[in-house]
Amino acid sequence: MKVITDSRCTEYSRPGHPERPKRISSTVEKLKAQTELPIDWLEPLPVSDEQILRAHTPELVAALNEPHDFDADTPAHPGIAAHARRSVGAGLHALKLCREGEVAFSLMRPPGHHAEKKRAMGFCYLNSIAIAALEAKATGAKKVAVFDFDVHHGNGTENILLDREGLSFYSIHQWPAYPGTGQRNRGENVFNFPVAPESPAYAYRDACHSALEHLHASAPDIIAVSAGFDSFKDDLLCQQNMEVQDFYWLGKTIRELNIPTFSLLEGGYSKALPELIFAYLKGLSGL
Repeated sequence: MKVITDSRCTEYSRPGHPERPKRISSTVEKLKAQTELPIDWLEPLPVSDEQILRAHTPELVAALNEPHDFDADTPAHPGIAAHARRSVGAGLHALKLCREGEVAFSLMRPPGHHAEKKRAMGFCYLNSIAIAALEAKATGAKKVAVFDFDVHHGNGTENILLDREGLSFYSIHQWPAYPGTGQRNRGENVFNFPVAPESPAYAYRDACHSALEHLHASAPDIIAVSAGFDSFKDDLLCQQNMEVQDFYWLGKTIRELNIPTFSLLEGGYSKALPELIFAYLKGLSGL
C-alpha cells in the first residue's frame, strides 16, 4: 500500500470548521501505529498549470491567491493555493502509482470534489480527482471512471466531467443534502445514485453495488475514487448509518473489479475517520 501525504496540509485551519487538521494527523498516527498493513509513505508530485487548467478556469486559479473567502464554508486561508496544489499533486502521484500496479491512497486536505470549473466551494478549492482523471485521459487512457462514495454529491466533478469523451462519473450520495445536486443522471456520462436520509446501511451499500456494476460494465482502463467517509453513522454532517465494516466492504468490492484504481480522501468528519480509512485500505489491499 502506498499512501501519499504531506504534513504541511495540517498547517491551516479555522476555529469550529469541521474540515480540520486532525483529520489527517490522527489518520497518519493510526496508520503508522498499526502492523497489519505494510505502508510506504510518499509525497505529492509537482503540478503544472496545464494540468490544473484542464479542469479549472484561469480566473479561479488566480482567485486562490486573493484574501477573500469563497463562501462561509470555504475560507481564503493563508497559503491555500499552495495547499490545494499539493493536494492535486498527491492525486497525480496516486495516479502514477496506480499505473505502475500499486494500490495508492492520497491522504491530504483540502478535499476537492465540490470545486467546480469556475468556483471553489464546500471546503474545496481545486478538484483533485477531476484533474487526475483528465490527466489520465490526456496521457493515454481511453476510458477513465470516477467513483465517488462521499455522502455529499460531487457536484464539482460532475460539472467538470459532464459530456467529456472517455470520462464517466458515478456518485453515491445522500439526497436531499448539501450541495442540493445529484438527484438524477445528466448527459451521457454522469450517473447519480441518491440515497434518502436516515437510510439503513444496506441501502447505501446497495447503491454503491449498483454503481460499481454499471461502472464495471463500461470497462474503464482506470478507476479514480473520491473516498468520502461521511456516510458513517456518527458523522454529524449527514444522516446515514454506515459502519466500519461497510468501508472494508467498499475497498474489497472495488479491489475485486480487478481494474487499476487509485483513491483520494474527500470528506469524513467523525472521530472514527482513522479507523474508517484503515478499514477501507485493508479492503483495497485484500487483507
